[in-house]
Amino acid sequence: MEHFMSGAPVLRKPVRPAVRPAKAGAGGLAEEIRTSLRQVIDPELGYNIVDLGLVYDVSVGEDGAALVSMTTTTLGCPATSYLLEGARGCASAVTGVETVEVELTYEPSWSPEMMSDDAKAHFGIES
Repeated sequence: MEHFMSGAPVLRKPVRPAVRPAKAGAGGLAEEIRTSLRQVIDPELGYNIVDLGLVYDVSVGEDGAALVSMTTTTLGCPATSYLLEGARGCASAVTGVETVEVELTYEPSWSPEMMSDDAKAHFGIES
């Protein structure tokens, strides 16, 4: 709740490439979705869900159907609905994505070791 009370942004401004590379394909869309998902800030930790390691996988079919597999830091996290809706909204905003399904999983369980090196440095965790 500290993040909400601090007045810091809940979502970051969208980060979009000026021009999509030719023949980006489904793999390119998956990377664009990952970039977009960095806008979703975990309200308790104040850091984006991708670098926190909460996003396990992003896949996109040739039909533009995206599947985001993610977790929360703990089972029963009070921000679960917020994080799922944020992920769904950010993935849907990517040009070329037709539908989005966000799958919540707890296998494997999240741990701080899943964070990116930048996130670990931010929280003072040694890699």
